[in-house]
Amino acid sequence: MSFRIQPAAPARLNRCQLFGPGSNTKLPPKMASSAADVINLDLEDSVSPDDKAQARKNVIEAIGDIDWGNKTLSVRINGLDTPYWYRDVVDILEQAGDRLDMIMIPKVGCAADIYAVDALVTAVERAKGRSKPISLEVIIESAAGIAHVEEIAAASPRLQAMSLGAADFAASMGMQTTGIGGTQEDYYMLHQGQKFWSDPWHWAQTAIVAACRTHGLLPVDGPFGDFSDDDGFRAQALRSATLGMVGKWAIHPKQIALANEVFTPPDSKVAEAREILAAMEEATRTGAGATVYKGRLVDIASIKQAEVIVKQSEMIAAG
Repeated sequence: MSFRIQPAAPARLNRCQLFGPGSNTKLPPKMASSAADVINLDLEDSVSPDDKAQARKNVIEAIGDIDWGNKTLSVRINGLDTPYWYRDVVDILEQAGDRLDMIMIPKVGCAADIYAVDALVTAVERAKGRSKPISLEVIIESAAGIAHVEEIAAASPRLQAMSLGAADFAASMGMQTTGIGGTQEDYYMLHQGQKFWSDPWHWAQTAIVAACRTHGLLPVDGPFGDFSDDDGFRAQALRSATLGMVGKWAIHPKQIALANEVFTPPDSKVAEAREILAAMEEATRTGAGATVYKGRLVDIASIKQAEVIVKQSEMIAAG
């Protein structure tokens, strides 16, 4: 272990982030009653330019008028390359009350983007005397964003989470695909005449996970565009969970249950993790640094892995 210990990520559930356009006033009550852990009211891509101002007003009303329970509530503002984002921040923080938890910044390309939003948020908080500090989450959606991913992750103590936005990321990288997440038809390897499809998003996800874990953020997988393909969504979510991501976006209500299923440790894994912790506790009591569990070696590293699973299970039970 490095002398400089990695900080812990925020201890909150983030299995599923449900998105809905701020222009549709019928959606927020349904989102509030859903099983998603995080709600993202969207002012960006899902809202047309002509509807931006009204969507902002709708979101302000929804934040204050709806009972969001214990969900984490976030608003995705418009990108910093637009004329909308500063008004998103100012109006929401001045008018929406204290229920809002986070602001999501899209298309982040460098640490300075975070600095700009952080400075504006701080100014409004001080001017209005807001009692609850606003947290930030970001989306990596460009070649610049992934190239600067670690400096972005370290940019502000307000940062809590980071996601991969596959569609804009693919466009920025010049990838020859119109798919949003998942395996791509032409991204395969050939062995003895058979095709084997790999994951074109894997390297970017791994970079995001590493940056997040280094700086104490929650790494989250982004959207899966084909909401008619449950198996494809589940497969990508399983890959993301295996890499260390804590959750995934839902762009359709039917994806909520799939995300929660994948990012909720099954009872069998929780039981095994508890047994490993018990076995290591006994080994420590007898002065051993490692022991054997079901025919395999377990040691201090095994404790850390098991603790992740048990902690996730306990947060779910408490929620």
